[in-house]
Amino acid sequence: MTSELTPAEVHRRIVEAAFTEEGLQYLDPDVVDHRGGAGGDHVGIAAWREKWAAIGRGEFLADVRDLSVRVEQNVSDGEFSVNRYTSSGTQLSTGRRYAVTSMDMIRVRAGRIVEHWALMDVTARAAQLRGEA
Repeated sequence: MTSELTPAEVHRRIVEAAFTEEGLQYLDPDVVDHRGGAGGDHVGIAAWREKWAAIGRGEFLADVRDLSVRVEQNVSDGEFSVNRYTSSGTQLSTGRRYAVTSMDMIRVRAGRIVEHWALMDVTARAAQLRGEA
């Protein structure tokens, strides 16, 4: 049962089950994904499902289909859990690989994610995919 999980356990489990229907069980129905940018915040499980589908289609990650995430460190405090992780993959159109350090933070209530924030070094990723790094 998800309500008995600590924020760190919820964070670990959603990373392990990312991009699957199983992973969605760790989301509150009204989860807020603070993506920022022109799109602003996205609310609800349907928005999260669409984000995962778009990543799978290569829309967010420059046609990268072999996305891998390795958690390097987790820090938790109360309702919050923060992961520092390395994401990597290969761009299909060029064959170039990238690996960048990223961070994300979640707020958990009753064993479900109610808020999410993420930071990725997109400049380093873009440079690597252009062959400049």
